[in-house]
Amino acid sequence: MNGSKNDPRGSDISLKGLLTRFRWRVSLTLGLVIVESAIDVLFPLFIGIAINGLLGASSNGLVALGALAVAALVIGSARRFYDTRVYTAIYETTAIELVAREERRDTAVSAVAARATLLREFVEFLENSMPMILSSVIGLVGSLIIIASIEFEVFLACLGLFAVMAAVYWITGGRNFRLNQGYNDELERQVDALTSRDPLAVAKHFRRLMTWNRRLSDLETINYAVLFIGVIALLVYAPVAVVDSTQTEYGFVFSALMYVFQYIEGLVTLPLFIQQIIRLREISGRLAAVENEVEDEAAGEITGARPA
Repeated sequence: MNGSKNDPRGSDISLKGLLTRFRWRVSLTLGLVIVESAIDVLFPLFIGIAINGLLGASSNGLVALGALAVAALVIGSARRFYDTRVYTAIYETTAIELVAREERRDTAVSAVAARATLLREFVEFLENSMPMILSSVIGLVGSLIIIASIEFEVFLACLGLFAVMAAVYWITGGRNFRLNQGYNDELERQVDALTSRDPLAVAKHFRRLMTWNRRLSDLETINYAVLFIGVIALLVYAPVAVVDSTQTEYGFVFSALMYVFQYIEGLVTLPLFIQQIIRLREISGRLAAVENEVEDEAAGEITGARPA
């Protein structure tokens, strides 16, 4: 209990805990990601405008495209410089607190190392995956808005593909979580298996671990195959629909097709982030359970020490 009192902020190893504690620094990095992503969404549109301008003997669209590229370079570079410093500071602070807290609890070194690794996984998710998720979502929404303004029927087809993806991962989400749970259960037994120095126990452990890994991979492959059937349908339909539409400006026809490809690219990367989020959610619940057990044991010791 004294550990909680001395270290009230460092006890919550979870995405929510890190986002809450360091919300202002993380918010600034994510704000820069939003601006950078919004600029990226505009590139196909500005390319189309530049093409239309060049066909009409005007270079104004080309100048605008160049200015957009310079803005993307400046903001993207500034964001990456700032990101590196923010997230290294967050990990340094929280890792030191984590180790100090576990030392007060006399936790085994192997367990402390495992939790420090898990903490690093959360920080890396915030630093690398969170900007990619945010960028993908902004890219998907921005692409849909511009596609709708150019060719509404293609927009409806894109929505249909999104509905397919949402249905697939809604149906398989529970199984995905249980498979991650089984994988992490077996991973927690690794130290015991290795310290036993029993070749049969070690082989059995790694065989089980890889079985869970194969099951996760098989489920993801099936999900991806179903999603890609929809992707193929959209890839075949979109060029026909755009060419047959009333859109006569070649630059915007090109832009529409680029946005369809950009939308597909963003959509097929979302499952990777969904898998990461499910895994981190399971890990968060596991760490929270450990924290509760430690606090309950400490409370029991205090209660037992009191005179009747």
